[in-house]
Amino acid sequence: MNRRHFLATSGLSLPFIGSNALFGQDPMKPAKPAQLPSELVKEFVRVGHNNLPEVQRMLKEHPGLLNASWDVGGGDFETALEGAGHVGDREIAEYLIGQGARANIFVLTMLGHTGIVKGMLALHPYLLRSKGPHGLTLLHHATRGGEPAKELLEHLLRLGLTETKLAMP
Repeated sequence: MNRRHFLATSGLSLPFIGSNALFGQDPMKPAKPAQLPSELVKEFVRVGHNNLPEVQRMLKEHPGLLNASWDVGGGDFETALEGAGHVGDREIAEYLIGQGARANIFVLTMLGHTGIVKGMLALHPYLLRSKGPHGLTLLHHATRGGEPAKELLEHLLRLGLTETKLAMP
């Protein structure tokens, strides 16, 4: 009989109840949910680019997909919301944000949330040169945002941004 087994079965372990040292998982702490299958995440990100009915169906069936990200390769991570952002699908982006998805500066740029993006850039000017999924820039996202992002596009151009990288790699 080893020491761990002896303590666990003899009652001498009572002072350690709740301790991860002897029992692994703390019974008072909820267990983490299982990891989502990578193919499911990949498919959700794919449909997030242009298929609202399928996004809604998949999210209803698997709520954990909301903020799941897919590594396209080389650390190029993308969520369904970011996919909608870089192709300019406002309807999907707004739906996912309405469900609680985490929006970032790129999606907010595409949506034309000028005040928020200007405020973020004023606080952190280095974000002007940051890259989103696939290396796409803020200027790309503002271009994809169309009329609602026009003021923001003009602001980014005044700040000196000229590189767009509109094509996917």
